[in-house]
This record gives sequence, C-alpha cells and structure tokens, in this order.
Amino acid sequence: MRGFVAAYGWRVYAVPVLVAITVLVLIQTTGPDTSGASAQNAGQRLPAGDAPAEDAPADPKVTEQPAVPPDVNIPTAELPNGAGFAQHGQGAWDVLPGTGKRIGNSGEFFTYTIEVERGIDLKPYGGNDSFASLVDATLADPRGWASTGQVSVQRVDGSQQPDIRISLSTPDTVHRPDYCGFSIRYESSCWRRSESRVMINLARWVRGAVAFGGDMGSYRSYAINHEIGHAFRRGHVGCAKNGDLAPVMMQQTFGVANNYVAQLNNQAGNVDPVVADGKVCRYNPWPNPQARPPS
Repeated sequence: MRGFVAAYGWRVYAVPVLVAITVLVLIQTTGPDTSGASAQNAGQRLPAGDAPAEDAPADPKVTEQPAVPPDVNIPTAELPNGAGFAQHGQGAWDVLPGTGKRIGNSGEFFTYTIEVERGIDLKPYGGNDSFASLVDATLADPRGWASTGQVSVQRVDGSQQPDIRISLSTPDTVHRPDYCGFSIRYESSCWRRSESRVMINLARWVRGAVAFGGDMGSYRSYAINHEIGHAFRRGHVGCAKNGDLAPVMMQQTFGVANNYVAQLNNQAGNVDPVVADGKVCRYNPWPNPQARPPS
C-alpha cells in the first residue's frame, strides 16, 4: 500500500471524491424539475401564460381568450390607451370632394358636407376617404336617423352652403370656448349650432370609448349619430331601462351608467335630464337599432 501511494500520490484520494460528485450530479439531473418553484421562491415570477396548470392535458390547446367586457359600473370617461393623434390643428377645415343621393324620403331635409381640419393626417387610418366613407355609410344605414322617417339627408360638396358640416377636428380646437369648450374634462365631440358644425374629436375617433370595449366601428358610428342628433334638435337622455341598449342620445362617450353620467354633468354644471337612478345600459350606436320601419 505504501508503495502504491508512493507511486500514485494524491490521485489515490482524488478518485473516490470524483466518483461521489459524479453520482450526485446524476441524481440531480434525473430528479424532478423544480425550476419553476425555485424561480418563485427567489421572487422571480414566471409569465402567466407559461405557468403550469394542475391536471394540464398533454395536448396543446388554444389559450387566447375573448376580450373581457368593460366594467361599465366604474368611471368610464377616460380616453382609452391606443395610437397617437394630432393634438393641435389649424382651426380651419377642408371640404372633402364628393356628393351623394338623398337618404330617406320623408321628414325634415338636411344637406351635409364632410370636412377634415388642416393639420390632421389620416393616412395611418386609411386616409380622408375612410372618414368620409364611414360618415356616409352611417347616415345611410337602415338603423340610422333617416330610417325613422323623421329626417332625410344628402351629402353635398363645397359648391353650396350645407345645413350641417361634419368636421373631424383636433382636441385643442374642440376644447376652444368658441367651439365645444371643455366643461367636462374628458375628450368628447359636440354640435356647434352657430357654425352648423358637428365636431368629431380626433382623439375619440382614434381611441374610442371605454364603454364600447374596443369596438371602434360602432363607436365611430355612435359619435356621428349622437352629434348629428343634436343638429336634428335632439337632446341628451339617460338609460331608460336597466340592461337595455342605450339610447343613441345618451352620452355614451362618458359611459352607459346613469349614476356616472349624471355625476359628470352635475360637476360641470350642465343641465341634462340624466337621473342618478342606478340604471346601466349596453352600448349602442344607432337611433333605430332594430331597423324598424317608421310608424
């Protein structure tokens, strides 16, 4: 033995140690995977979509879920997050070219132009034609104002004076006291009777409203129908029946809960017949949502 040690020196003691280390590594490598628990114990959260579920099936499954409907019982007037937009324009509008046939054959007749404030670039959103097309389609829709039999409308170009100017406008222009003002401190659109101008707020056109849950097409039609409803001498109303579709003249940009809309109007000193009675409706962009024929 002494001769063996003398011949191989420290290697006699190193071999058993290396064998023990090798066995330990093999045990750890083949043992249960506790990396997720270790990360959590170390304060490192795993991504929610990657967290293992109990009794998870072996086959992969689709994990994408539908959008969660907005909670309409909480304050809903804030502008949703989203794409950018021009805050300030030139305070002058260009009439978009184009005319149309008369929509509706009864009721009071109104002509309208479609205009965009100088300084607004709609190319990221389909260009000026996309705005004009949606305005025309909204007013011609069988659920629109003309379907009620109370009004009829026709688009004209800049060669004649219209009854109504439907004008996409920047927030700073909308906020001016000679236009919409800013008594309720949230973005909104308005009807400026002294200029016969429906002012559609670009911020809302781009971002929509919380109560619409990301349904931009419906919100844009709502904004047009609500503001031109003022041009047709309709005033604000509240939710009439809990759970029903909201009337188009409800201030749905701010919400569809009477309590919250009434609170905003009271704070701003606005005189609107919205009672804080606890009723909550569902969003609705149309004056005649069932497309019922006029009575």
